[in-house]
Amino acid sequence: MSDETGRITKLEEMVAHQAKMIDELSDQLAEQWKVVEQMRTKLDRLTERFLSLEEQSLEAPPITRPPHY
Repeated sequence: MSDETGRITKLEEMVAHQAKMIDELSDQLAEQWKVVEQMRTKLDRLTERFLSLEEQSLEAPPITRPPHY
């Protein structure tokens, strides 16, 4: 019986270790997801800003030589 008890104890330790690892990986994944969402938000804002600046540059008058040339 001690052999079976040892095997069960070893399996229980392995399961506990794997459960801890899964929890740690889940926490890391959640943190990375937050970072991805922050980056997505920043990218959306930068895209809007770029498009706004691009529209403004299209409306600018053409560059002409000053009259003193």
